Amino acid sequence: MSYSVGQVAGFARVTVRTLHHYDDIGLLVPGGRSHAGHRRYSDADLDRLQQILFYRELGFPLEEVAALLDDPDADPREHLRRQHELLTARIEKLRRMAAAVEHAMEARTMGIDLTPEERFEVFGDSDPEQYADEVRERWGNTEAYRQSQRRTASYTKEDWQRLNARQDDIHRRMAALLESGAPAGSEAAMDVAEEHRRFIGDSYYDCGHQMHTCLGEMYVADERFTAMYDGIRPGLAVYMRDAIVANAVRHAS
Repeated sequence: MSYSVGQVAGFARVTVRTLHHYDDIGLLVPGGRSHAGHRRYSDADLDRLQQILFYRELGFPLEEVAALLDDPDADPREHLRRQHELLTARIEKLRRMAAAVEHAMEARTMGIDLTPEERFEVFGDSDPEQYADEVRERWGNTEAYRQSQRRTASYTKEDWQRLNARQDDIHRRMAALLESGAPAGSEAAMDVAEEHRRFIGDSYYDCGHQMHTCLGEMYVADERFTAMYDGIRPGLAVYMRDAIVANAVRHAS
């Protein structure tokens, strides 16, 4: 089986020009040609293209990708192992970023009167100010933002630690339900989702079921939130969203 350059571009979601460039520099030379001289790619070529795109997604320059793939001492399993390690590290970085976004979105950055040492103690290596501008731009004119500012302005280090611990407990229990095989629409999962909604309402701003559903959708739509939740348990972002939606439907009936 062989494929045209147009077919391969469609499979891989790259441009034909990109494939031509990879051929020109010797990074991905198609294994065959048609009678008319057109490029034809084999399954082995597609495997190599997948490896190239993995490394490119991780930020490797083309020259380094070529050196990695053409290393005569490396076998395919070694490439997969290396990519798994790199992707795992990237997911962890995104998870930390998502945690910082969640701190910011729920107004943890609003009026926090902590010393630098206390901030690090509370938030770890996540910078709670990193996404403050994004939060302010997206939600700064909302009542929820203003309400959260007012509530959190007086929070102490101990308050933040207590809130973090409560949130972590909610996440752990939802992850345990996912691992147990309980459906997202089960009573147990909906109960944890309701506790999550009340936690936001108690701690930051009034969070009705409609707003809570919007948050659940964001956990799936924003890769930073998805990485954070899936870093706790793979699939947790979608499971959390589905439990939140099911809980909202339950309370609407």
